[in-house]
Amino acid sequence: MSELLLFIARSRAFILFAFLEIFSLWCVYRFNNYGNAILFNTTTSLVAKSVKTQNSIIRYTKLNEINEQLARENLRLNTQIIQLSNIISKDSSRLNLDSTMTGRYELVYAEAINFSTNQRNNYITINKGTKDGIKPNMAVMSATGAVGKVKMCSEDMSIVTSILHSENLVSSQIKKSGKYGSVKWDGLNPSEVELLYIDLYDPIAKGDTVVTSNINSVYPTGIMVGTVKKVTKGQQFLNITLQLTTDFRNLAYVYVVKNALIDEQNTLEATINTTKK
Repeated sequence: MSELLLFIARSRAFILFAFLEIFSLWCVYRFNNYGNAILFNTTTSLVAKSVKTQNSIIRYTKLNEINEQLARENLRLNTQIIQLSNIISKDSSRLNLDSTMTGRYELVYAEAINFSTNQRNNYITINKGTKDGIKPNMAVMSATGAVGKVKMCSEDMSIVTSILHSENLVSSQIKKSGKYGSVKWDGLNPSEVELLYIDLYDPIAKGDTVVTSNINSVYPTGIMVGTVKKVTKGQQFLNITLQLTTDFRNLAYVYVVKNALIDEQNTLEATINTTKK
């Protein structure tokens, strides 16, 4: 206690100066409208910045929750899109309301927990497996387009063969003209693929949309693949480069497509192949 009193005695001049300075400032802002306005505005500005910073921190901590909510909403919307695409018959003036077709596809939401884009043959690991009904050869898509197909599964995880795989061909068609081709990655740019087997004189232009075709045994019809980036003439076919609509470098959430009729289709096609022999 004596040391405290001794410190106060030694610093009495500074303490008195600090007290008078604070008192003077209080008087200026208390009895002067201009000073009072400055204090009010400064205080308000500091509080507003503090609240803004606090809200930013709260939003940042909730990003994962928000992203998951968005992914689930995309799941719902994409399911509706696929179902609507399958109830529209080839004659667009009529609707095929067969309940088997409307319920043919179901989407399962999953997270991409590991992936590569810099190999010639790239794979994606997702956090859903056999206990979620996932099986090999099921299609995988993102909110923006085709991603790949399931290669193998464990109980809790699955390995997906990416579109960025040198041996993965995706049956596709030009949306505007309906011309069929196959999409294949050349192992170079992970944002681009090649569209093969389009005849030299088939109508196609830069910006045209390419989607999965209706002769695809893996993907539902009409899933986005990419847009035409470059077209040149080759010897037998056009050389077509597509800009992928899915950003594989920033892949976070995907949807596995469960096809309720795939086993029936495979059995029937295997039977006809056996009959041919």
